[in-house]
Amino acid sequence: MKVQADITTEGTSGVTPQALPLVRRAALGDWFTMLRPRMALLVFLTALVGALLAQGRGVGAGPAMEAALYVVLVTGCASVLNQIFERDTDALMARTADRPLVTGRIEVGPALLYGAVLGVLGTAGLALRFNLLSAVLVLATLVIYVALYTPLKRVSTINTVIGAIPGAAPPLIGYAAIAGDLGPWAWALFGVIFAWQFPHFMAIAWLYREDYARAGHRMLPAVPGSEGVAGRQSVLYALALLPVSLLPALRVEAGPLYVAGALILGVTYLVSAVLFALREDRRRARGLLLISLLYLPLLLVLILVDPMVAAGL
Repeated sequence: MKVQADITTEGTSGVTPQALPLVRRAALGDWFTMLRPRMALLVFLTALVGALLAQGRGVGAGPAMEAALYVVLVTGCASVLNQIFERDTDALMARTADRPLVTGRIEVGPALLYGAVLGVLGTAGLALRFNLLSAVLVLATLVIYVALYTPLKRVSTINTVIGAIPGAAPPLIGYAAIAGDLGPWAWALFGVIFAWQFPHFMAIAWLYREDYARAGHRMLPAVPGSEGVAGRQSVLYALALLPVSLLPALRVEAGPLYVAGALILGVTYLVSAVLFALREDRRRARGLLLISLLYLPLLLVLILVDPMVAAGL
């Protein structure tokens, strides 16, 4: 793109007045991209549902949305720091080679400041507007993601398990922000999202296994001699997800609508994982990925529309 070339080589002085709005949009787009918008949206939704499930304490939807926003800010901080630390390996992977830090469109110093501001705003917001427990939880999530998961990706395949902990934490934090403690629904959602992540990520890791191998990331599908492991892991966690997703019903906190919907979604996810395990190919990996992307939002909707759950909100 000519405008971007002008910025890189000459700064904005070589850009015509007509092109300046495009330059500004491109620059803002890069900063926004660093937040990984799709991941941020998922974090917002899961933290929001966790907060809404705690609002039986007499709190409305406004504070729940505010708490979820603070969680997203800290998640954005984690994303930015991750991209700073991994800019060398990101340059080796086709799916990440165009990230702003890799191409130099954004430099490390400003990115570090950006991430720090996001982290401070999110953590302080939870501590000052809600409670210390939620702030401690979000800070612990940040540390696990950046200080443990990120470096472990180059060392051990256990990084996937470690990374699943902060991945499952948003509803826990959202619930804690509103309730001031961690109730059964908070732990149930944590368990659901923890198990859900493995088939989802195994599908992604299998599809991009050559990228990961080239970058030296120790992801199971990218490790030599690991044929079939991604499929087996997907089946194992999809199978575990079924009973975990039904825990709220066993505690009489969700009704028949939730039970029926969770069973249908869980069995569909499991069947897709089994098909992938029987033959690991791109079509079945993409099918599993698609089902995973449908599973979680639909389960969250089920939780909120189930009459027994809604009665307590």
